[in-house]
Amino acid sequence: MKRKTNPAGQGAPTDHAGQPLKAGRPEDQRLSVGSTFAYGFQHVLTMYGGIIAPPLIIGAAAGMSSQDIGVLIAACLFVGGLATILQTVGIRFFGSQLPLVQGVSFAGVATMVAIVNGGGGIQSVFGAVIVASLIGLAITPIFSRIIKFFPPVVTGTVITTIGLTLMPVAANWAMGGNNKAPNYGSVANIGLAAATTAIVLLLSKVGSAAISRLSILLAMVIGTLIAVATGMADFSTVGQGDILAFPTPFAFGPPTFHPAAIISMLIVILVTLTETSADIIAVGEIVDTKVDARRIGDGLRADMLSSAISPLFNSFTQSAFAQNVGLVAITGVKSRFVVSAGGLILVVLGLLPVLGRVVAAVPTPVLGGAGVVLFGTVAASGIRTLAKVEYRNNMNLIVVAASIGFGMIPIAAPKFYDQFPSWFGTIFHSGISSAAVMAILLNLLFNHLKAGNSENQSVFVAGTGRIVREEDLACLANGDRFENGKLIDADGQEVAIQPSKAADQH
Repeated sequence: MKRKTNPAGQGAPTDHAGQPLKAGRPEDQRLSVGSTFAYGFQHVLTMYGGIIAPPLIIGAAAGMSSQDIGVLIAACLFVGGLATILQTVGIRFFGSQLPLVQGVSFAGVATMVAIVNGGGGIQSVFGAVIVASLIGLAITPIFSRIIKFFPPVVTGTVITTIGLTLMPVAANWAMGGNNKAPNYGSVANIGLAAATTAIVLLLSKVGSAAISRLSILLAMVIGTLIAVATGMADFSTVGQGDILAFPTPFAFGPPTFHPAAIISMLIVILVTLTETSADIIAVGEIVDTKVDARRIGDGLRADMLSSAISPLFNSFTQSAFAQNVGLVAITGVKSRFVVSAGGLILVVLGLLPVLGRVVAAVPTPVLGGAGVVLFGTVAASGIRTLAKVEYRNNMNLIVVAASIGFGMIPIAAPKFYDQFPSWFGTIFHSGISSAAVMAILLNLLFNHLKAGNSENQSVFVAGTGRIVREEDLACLANGDRFENGKLIDADGQEVAIQPSKAADQH
């Protein structure tokens, strides 16, 4: 942590903005070295399954070999570690100095797969990430002014769509991953995937809290052992390549820049900025420390800077991991230096490409079985966000319905936009981009441009919630109850109910 001499000349520690640290900030707590790295390793284990999934999905979509996918995985671990250290330790203008783990999130996976499938290749993905992240970095000072356009009805819809959009990936993995292979969709492949899913659920139910949190990772290990025992695993390529290596800059060639891909990725960046803002606020509440606009801005700038640099080392957009925010709440360990230690562990793991090749060699049915739960969890997180949305006397229900429906079109009919211009197809072939565009526009139309709105505008909102007026409650006494269509008071006597004019009119 940077130190500056304060005006009194006492050499007091300062934050990255040059301001004296608030005495006793919970996140500045320092533990012993052993405890720091032990808790840091727990953070790594919690997010490990999530951080290796995106490179697996994107690499497979790009038709990469297991060795190249191993390079992607190592790069994502390496960059995630550096981004975590930047976010937790902080330098001037960059880093929230909060216990936030950074890594490649699912928010951009579907969009990146769409870019790859659209013919742009992995180089186009890297180019789109660089430009969109730099735009995100430029707009962080004004993002607080536009964040109102990304309320839970928008972000919840987008997150739900992310999970649903990734389910075909899990199904393809469960069937074997290669639709030209003779055993694609075989009972053996799907059976192995089902066994992996069953192990995830079993460990989640009967294991300890620690085992439950690692259920997906442990299930992948056990599923792989089953595959080895049944001759369904091949680790012959693990030894091909370096054991220890620094990530090669632009290992897959220089980035290319396509406007449609950049626009698609910019939508992802806006969603990422919103999610990271929410994570910063949430972890601030959990840690019980002050989080102001400047601190949020510093955190977002760290996010965007890490994302802009990550393609140099063959990685993708970076964002805070929500599951690790939950881990802070569960363990009660609030020190940001614990998470910094986790970042250092990630950097070391990223220098071991052999580890990436081991993960890439895990049988695809095992990944599919774990993916059903993992991607379903993403969708469930979005549903949980949507549960906080107010649906009474507004059009939020149709915003959600139309946006998710629009986002499912390219999933249900992958050739739906084939006759459209290529730039249009690149944007809307992604379910996440489709849902995000629709959710943002409909939210503007119904919740910001309210001219013409009326109460209960359509059948979609009729009866979406029960309302009891405060003046009605004031007429009730303690012990009153409603039975068989009659209002009974505390003494068991029926209370007469007089129809209202509103009731007569309806």
